[in-house]
Amino acid sequence: MTLTPLSVSGAEAVVVRPSRPLCGAVRVDGSKNAALPLLAAAASLRRSVHLSAVPASTDVQLMLGLLQRSGYRVAHPVDAPRAVVIDPQAGGIAAGYLGDAARIRASYYLVTPLLAAYGRAELPWPGGCQIGQRGMDLHFTVYRLFGDTVTLGEGGYRVRAGSRRDKVALTLPFRSRGASIAAILRAVVAGSRLELGNPNLSPETTGVLAAVRAAGWQTHASEEKITLAPPSGGPDGAAPLSLVVPGDKIEAGTLACAIAASGGEGRIEGIHGPDVQALTELLAGVGVPVTLDRDALTVHRAVKPTGRPLRALASLAPDGLDADFEPPLMALALTLPGTHQFADAINPGRHNNLLPQLAALGADIEEITPTQCRLTGPQQLTGGTVRATDIRTGSALLIAALSARGTTTVTGLDQLRRGHAALPAKLRALGADIAAGQR
Repeated sequence: MTLTPLSVSGAEAVVVRPSRPLCGAVRVDGSKNAALPLLAAAASLRRSVHLSAVPASTDVQLMLGLLQRSGYRVAHPVDAPRAVVIDPQAGGIAAGYLGDAARIRASYYLVTPLLAAYGRAELPWPGGCQIGQRGMDLHFTVYRLFGDTVTLGEGGYRVRAGSRRDKVALTLPFRSRGASIAAILRAVVAGSRLELGNPNLSPETTGVLAAVRAAGWQTHASEEKITLAPPSGGPDGAAPLSLVVPGDKIEAGTLACAIAASGGEGRIEGIHGPDVQALTELLAGVGVPVTLDRDALTVHRAVKPTGRPLRALASLAPDGLDADFEPPLMALALTLPGTHQFADAINPGRHNNLLPQLAALGADIEEITPTQCRLTGPQQLTGGTVRATDIRTGSALLIAALSARGTTTVTGLDQLRRGHAALPAKLRALGADIAAGQR
């Protein structure tokens, strides 16, 4: 389906009015959360990698620029506007200090491309969404086990590659996505075998494993352990690779929650069905009929809500609910009967952003702890001016605004665009009354 144009690329705000039930079909962009580690993997593999379905979100575009400044050739094929080719450049000169890497959380993925190119990395502390302390201690544990020297400073950190280890084994204390990917890519750069216990098995991690496997590495993944072994011909094979960024499961979930909150029906295409299984089970449990296909999610019009509680509890466990689904589910729950519970201990500051903004629209949400809350619905919200203080708060506010009485102005679109290049346009294509506004 061709999207109705909505010129918000440079806008500070959108104006949202109550909408009729949303309907139609849209296609999600490539996933920001998957694209960022795949770009790092592409650079760490020391060969030409063609990556398609790369999203235009600002975090991803910044990462591409950082890779280019780190000595990698980043080309955009003229016949494939959403594709990039990442090539190592022979004889490159080490980049200067990448200060603007502090603008994104995923800047820590630059460590292995820098080690691959120069044997050292110097980076500022990660930034991005301000949703609580999310330390890098496990990342540094990974690098030290590979023999690297890690130096911490007030403004950032340095990693210097040590002598090669034939095998590295470690067990994570919790299923950290970032540390799991760091261990996988560090093994690739070192050409070492890896045995990683208690790994993260999110689609973002398994996508990196698939990329490494395409490069000839032997990989095995289970809930207990990930193992890697280098290609029999060594780690520096020259054959080019083609990889694809999967569709954005979080964007799909956000659109599904918006359709359900409006009482509409619609089809969301371009996803990997199993990636949204946990979300669809929650929707079905509260009476939102959903059909999940291999590459699409269809939300059907609900006949009658069940009144059963929605329990959106973020988890790092395999098949658990991705924490980024929690904010749009909270916005949906405000339209549903029952007492609903939410928890996100993975991003401990997220509720500090989200709850006050929803409260500004009249939402009554009880904070149980800093990471747990509950609400009883349905609630009638009233339009006002709110701010997208982070990516997922912005998407939740768009959903809440669709069912609020009166006009809502959502500011801070620069935060939303970090993860979604065109989410307001996709909602508008489904019939939402959204227009570019003034701050």
